[in-house]
Amino acid sequence: MAKRPVATSSDDELPFETEEPVAADERSFFGGQPQKPAAPNAKAALPASLAAQEHYHGHRERLRDRFREQGDIALADYEILELLLFRLIPRRDTKPIAKALIERFGSLSGVFGAPAALLTEVKGVGEAVALDLKLISTVAHRTLKSEIRSKQVLSSWSSVIQYCHAAMAHETREQFRILFLDKRNVLIADEVQGRGTVDHTPVYPREVVKRALELSATAIILVHNHPSGDPTPSRADIDMTKVIIEAAKALDITVHDHVIIGKDGHVSLKGLKLI
Repeated sequence: MAKRPVATSSDDELPFETEEPVAADERSFFGGQPQKPAAPNAKAALPASLAAQEHYHGHRERLRDRFREQGDIALADYEILELLLFRLIPRRDTKPIAKALIERFGSLSGVFGAPAALLTEVKGVGEAVALDLKLISTVAHRTLKSEIRSKQVLSSWSSVIQYCHAAMAHETREQFRILFLDKRNVLIADEVQGRGTVDHTPVYPREVVKRALELSATAIILVHNHPSGDPTPSRADIDMTKVIIEAAKALDITVHDHVIIGKDGHVSLKGLKLI
């Protein structure tokens, strides 16, 4: 009886074998030319496909062991991404894919912040993997958002910046976001009020104030991103902020700050004493 490999339930094990008849013309799949009998105690050579599997499965176990024993400090960004891709792409060597993603998008956060359409342009990343990466990114955003919900925002400022950076820093278009606060400066709502082009988002002060009244907010924080990566405020950013401050002031709504998010940092207009 010939043996034929069958699927296993684990991506970390080689296929087990079961006794089952095999058609004669299927035997060519396993090697083609007859093999000479191996010498006693000689190590049998694996087929190329199984040898490749043995190679990257061994690498996977070594990487898992390093993470298990030493945590993330022992791994580079591409290796962290590799660990994740092990589950998303179980039967391929994911090291080249992880490195290509980091090279294309600059950093681990850049990978998770990238649009799904751009992720699929990297060889080895299909639509399903891109969707899974975006899902993981969303979980991270929700986790950061939970850190500022039901807390006094002004006393949790670093958490606010981390959340805004994760949500906006890698957007390819400008996005104008407003954090609405109650009288205790606790977050009521976080809403994107507008999306624009790579260097401009239309903002309507009347709509900003109207929405604050609808939510019974007594204070707001304005946030927008610069897809160029440079968070330096433009003259238009400063002028628009002053118009919103004046419109809100007439209705006893305080504008605490306007924060501009870039890929590598942020700028506070209040911190720069521009408002």
